[in-house]
Amino acid sequence: MTDSPPPAGAETPAKRNFVQRWWFDVVLWKRIFLALVLGAIVGLLLGENATAIKWLGDLFIRLIRMIVVPLVFVSIVSGVAGMGDPRRLGSIGGKTILLYFCTTAIAVCVGMLFSTLFQPGAGVDFAGVTPQAVGSAPPVSEQLLGIVPLNPIEALATGDILGVIFFAILVGAGILAIGERGQRLADLFADGVEVILYITKLVMEVAPFGVFALMAWVMGTAGLEVFVHIFLLAAALVVGCAVQVLLIHGGMLRLLAKLPIWPFFRDIPDAVMVAFSTSSSAATLPVAMRVAEKNLGVSHTVASTALPIGTTVSMDGTALYIGLLTMFAAQAFGLDLTPAQLLLAGVTTVLVAVGTAPIPSASLFMLAAVLTSIGVTPEQTALVVGFVLPFDRLLDMTRTVANNTSDLAVAVTVAKWEGELDEASYRAKPVE
Repeated sequence: MTDSPPPAGAETPAKRNFVQRWWFDVVLWKRIFLALVLGAIVGLLLGENATAIKWLGDLFIRLIRMIVVPLVFVSIVSGVAGMGDPRRLGSIGGKTILLYFCTTAIAVCVGMLFSTLFQPGAGVDFAGVTPQAVGSAPPVSEQLLGIVPLNPIEALATGDILGVIFFAILVGAGILAIGERGQRLADLFADGVEVILYITKLVMEVAPFGVFALMAWVMGTAGLEVFVHIFLLAAALVVGCAVQVLLIHGGMLRLLAKLPIWPFFRDIPDAVMVAFSTSSSAATLPVAMRVAEKNLGVSHTVASTALPIGTTVSMDGTALYIGLLTMFAAQAFGLDLTPAQLLLAGVTTVLVAVGTAPIPSASLFMLAAVLTSIGVTPEQTALVVGFVLPFDRLLDMTRTVANNTSDLAVAVTVAKWEGELDEASYRAKPVE
């Protein structure tokens, strides 16, 4: 008796093996990197026609941002509730924020240093540049008040990340404070984290397709000439971000956490590729949390606290870029800045970077506050923004990587300090 043929449309074992070998068995970052390269090639070939497939990239970003708010909320509540001792909330949160402010301040200095070395603003001709009006940055007091949501449900619905974080910390602290009576609710949020992370895993399987479409769109609309017209500014940013990532973030792991650097950079490409392609710290958060817990050995308690906070507080790449543009504007308009003005610009940049929304190109619209501090007029600021805006997407891709590596490096460092790091998992090569 012969075996009957498989039903029409059924997947044969050979086909399953092929798909398994050439897709699911390939590490995610390699698939994303291949998509980046192919997307760039297709974009150059299609030119403006690449806009037709941009919707695939937009769909991917919508999918991943769809899960950001629920992930932030349930993760922070679960992480805080699982601390066991209320005093640990202050310990983990305090160390996390302190490290974020330190790396951001260093990033400003790095940006100003490399802008001084590369002199991208010297001799810039703004003739033909269309000024781009920018709104004034909100005062620091308003940013601080905005942390406390008037309506937490509205904060969840509108994606107000700072408001969601604040409310989630309160809920988690409340569960922690009432002890055993809150255990059932704590277990519910812990299960919720597992569900959201599983959804994240499913969404990331379509990441290569979204990244392909986004890269094709960027290269098709901007083209290679972008690197010629703004080469010095881009070079200063790339070198500055490389120094920030390799020396500052890597040095923090080596000197403060007493950990080897190589396992960190070996295990984070998934998050780096998503950060680079989406230009959004918020969109990268679900992947960063998975990488921190699965690849780097960071406990859920620390990852669910440090990484969501980092999405809005840790903006190393943004701070570096604003510091770079500050010096760019001074060079372009012939301003001779005093040490006091540089210090004021640096402090303002740190405060502005902390309040910058974790979305593409948001830093440009916070630039006015910094440039005002060194005497640049609103009209001149509009010229600077008009000059860099056509190229900002590619520059944003680079600086978002620095934002992301800062989040992960701080999470690992805090986890090590708090005894919440599985060093064996950190050192071991992750199993995909």
